[in-house]
Amino acid sequence: MKAGLKNALMIGAMVVSWSIYYAVSKVMVAATGSPYLAGFLLRSAALLFLTLQLLLDGSFARLFHQGKAVRILLLIGVFGFLLDLFANLGYARGSLSTGTALLKTDVLMVNLATVILYRKKLYFSDWLGTLVMLFGVLLVLGVDFGAMRLNPTDLFFLLSALCVTANAFIIKAAQERYHEDADMISYYNNFVVLFLFGSSAALAGDLRLSATALFPGFWWLVLLGGLAQTGIYFFYYRNLKHYEVWVVKLYLLLMPVVSCFIGLVFLGEELTLRKALGIAVVLLGAAVILLRSRLHGAASGGVPSAGR
Repeated sequence: MKAGLKNALMIGAMVVSWSIYYAVSKVMVAATGSPYLAGFLLRSAALLFLTLQLLLDGSFARLFHQGKAVRILLLIGVFGFLLDLFANLGYARGSLSTGTALLKTDVLMVNLATVILYRKKLYFSDWLGTLVMLFGVLLVLGVDFGAMRLNPTDLFFLLSALCVTANAFIIKAAQERYHEDADMISYYNNFVVLFLFGSSAALAGDLRLSATALFPGFWWLVLLGGLAQTGIYFFYYRNLKHYEVWVVKLYLLLMPVVSCFIGLVFLGEELTLRKALGIAVVLLGAAVILLRSRLHGAASGGVPSAGR
């Protein structure tokens, strides 16, 4: 398989996996009435697939021989849980529109960290493409800019975005400094988040399923969500190892576009003119990013494309 096609498939599979996971999560939270129980069930299913994967490739025993690297692996899991916790706390007291917009600031945070902390050069076209894609995503998500109001609890959304940003760079550090592979990072991350979701559900009295939650195909949907979460680990971590963090984050902005079509086909959602416009804007921004090498020469590098 040509490198360019493989790169495009890895990016595409990452976006699709994340989109399916969020679609399933939305249904599971509604069915169980608890984000903690939904998270616990989906991460439990993911643990099943991750364990099977390690057993099949003969690397399960390596889980118990991580040495000093175990600290950064546990840290990744803690940040993985915190980003969900802060977002939930924000939504408990804040508005959906404001929260959705603020959570997407992780893309801008990654860009700033790339320039300030890692001394990487981002061109004007990179910033332009980022902002155009971000605006398109907010249109697809149906953010009501007129209804947006800031209040103190919105700080939780920014904390969640900060945790998302920090975790991406911590994962990158685990890969580069400790030479950890995606499978070890995935397993530890999922196990820690599973434990924290389970503990939170138990403390909240949510660690039980009501009869009304068990609709036909419930457990198959849980397995699908766990498989999608496993796909996120597999593709997202490998893409982080291969590309700069800001590049991977930009392509994740395509996720709401895919989620929009999933909602249209499987969840009975409507494709409005606003969403269609947002999709076009997102693709326009992505085109600007894909033209990076042509606009700035081969030295720019870093952006996956089917043509390379």
